[in-house]
Parts: sequence; structure tokens; C-alpha cells
Amino acid sequence: MKFCKKYEEYMQGQDHQKLPGVGFKKLKKILKKCRREEKNHKLLQNLSLENGENSSGQLHDSSSCPDHCSVCDGTFFPSLLNEMSAVVGSFNERAQKLLELHLASGVHKCFIWFKDKLQGNHVALIEEGKDLVSYALINAIAMRKILKKYDKIHYSNQGQAFKSQVQSMHIEILQSPWLCELMAFHINLRETKTKKRNASDFFDGCSLVFNDGKPSLSFQLLDSVKMDIDLTCPICLDIVFDAVSLTCSHIFCYMCACKAASVTIVDGLKEAQSRKKCALCREAGVYEGALHLEELNILLSRSCPEYWEERRQSERVERTKQAKEHWESQCRLFTGV
Repeated sequence: MKFCKKYEEYMQGQDHQKLPGVGFKKLKKILKKCRREEKNHKLLQNLSLENGENSSGQLHDSSSCPDHCSVCDGTFFPSLLNEMSAVVGSFNERAQKLLELHLASGVHKCFIWFKDKLQGNHVALIEEGKDLVSYALINAIAMRKILKKYDKIHYSNQGQAFKSQVQSMHIEILQSPWLCELMAFHINLRETKTKKRNASDFFDGCSLVFNDGKPSLSFQLLDSVKMDIDLTCPICLDIVFDAVSLTCSHIFCYMCACKAASVTIVDGLKEAQSRKKCALCREAGVYEGALHLEELNILLSRSCPEYWEERRQSERVERTKQAKEHWESQCRLFTGV
């Protein structure tokens, strides 16, 4: 079955949830129109050469796409950008809701169940996670294929350039920190009593791998993409502890991120100035929207218990010190001393 048909069938099956998707069929029609224009242009060029005339400069020229393509300019890339933004936004929102339910406890969890009419059991959580990942992957593949087709038709690298632009705008679905959290979520559930129920084999290709003591989340996405998420902090060069993902998608220890942002642990990353840059990619303004990777922290604490306890003890001393200094300074401000 061709991917376009497979994608359309998948999205039709999601109609009850009204999920946004890539207009794969519509975008392919734009490219087919562009291809027809190109063929007509070549035919007219040949006729003009045979008649000894100059070809018209107003005709479609694929070599100038996308800047001067009368068919694609202002249609293909803007449409794809809007659709990608909607897909990533929907995925992030649904993943956040799912993981909040998994991490909630007591009355809060019951409140979420009743509010959103969710089933409060592990099997239901795994099935929801499976649906979310399938949604993310098939849309990621759809975006890759349509951009590849664009480059093939236009003999250009504009599709790849657009992909790089989208990544810099943080609307590439495979960059989402919520995907990393879902991977950790699956491994955490796989190690609980749910496994005994044979609930689902979703994400069987996902695993936490250690190479020379350095951990990474490894995941085979269907048959086409393999993801490896490095879990070594770029600042302390150790296993990330109390991990956070900045809006540029780079993962750090929380304390390391606070040092890079020049804020105290008490104030937190939300107090970081917008001019502060990521220690790895040097992008500014990435700290305020940082996401705590709770599922990943649970996974690493279970996988490296001795290291985790050692880091916990050492950071407890530093946190106590910073908290003491913070409240002493607040008291001095209050008393005017």
C-alpha cells in the first residue's frame, strides 16, 4: 500500500478525536500541478528553439523554486508549516495530559479521571501512549516524504532547507521533549505489574542503553528512522540528574541549567533573562519554557540507584546552601540591614 493511502486511512480512523494532520493529498496535488507546469515549460522551450524564438521568462522554472515558482510559492511551504505547527501542538497537549495523569496521585488523579473521562488503569494509559506515538511517527514520516518529493520534482534542496528551518523553530515533532518523556514512560510501565497482564507490546523497540557508562534512549521508529537521545549532560559531562529539556530540545541537569542561566535553584529557570543562551547551541531565550522530564528522572533513578543517591546527597548540600543564602538576603532586604 502506498504511504499516501495508508496515511489517509490512518487519519480517517482518528476522525472521532478531530486530530490535525498533514494535508498529504492536497500537497501532492500542488506538486503534481508544478510538475505539469514544468513539462509544459520544457515543451514550449523546445518548440521555441525549433522556431528560433526565445522562451518566455514568464513560464514556470523549477530551478528557481521556491522563490519564483508560480505554482509553489506562497502555497506549499506555508500550508505545510501551519499543518506541522498544529500537529506538534496537539501531540504536546495530549502527551502532557497523559503524563500528568500517570504522575498524579490520590485525589488529584481521581479529579483528572472524572474531568477528562479517562480510564484510570495502566492498560488504558499504555494504549493512549501507543496512539500518541503512532500519531507522532506517521506525521513525522509524512512530512519527510512530502519534502523529499518536493526536492525530487524541483531538483533542489529547498525541502531539506525548510526542514532545517522548522527544526530551528522547534516545530519538528521528533524534537518534542514529550516524545522523550513517552519513551521513558513506556519503559517505566514495562517494568511494573502491567507487564504481567500482557497489556501491549507498544514501543518494544525502545530501550535505555549504556555505552561505556553513558546512557541514551534508543528507539527504532517503524522501519525508517532510529532515534538515539543522549542522556549525558553537556555541562557536567555526567548522567543527567533532575533532567530538564530547554525549548531548544537540549537536555541538562537542572542545577547545571540554573548555573548556565545565572539563576539560583530557589529562583528557578523561569527567572532567567531572555538573553541567556543554551550552553550547547547558543540559542537565546530557551530557559523560561524549560520542561522537567519527570518520567525520565524516574527511569534513571531506577536504572542507576547508586549514582542517583550520590548525586541526591551532593545536591542536597548545595540546595540547602543556596536556600540559606537566599533567605538571608531576603531578611536583610526586609529589615534594611
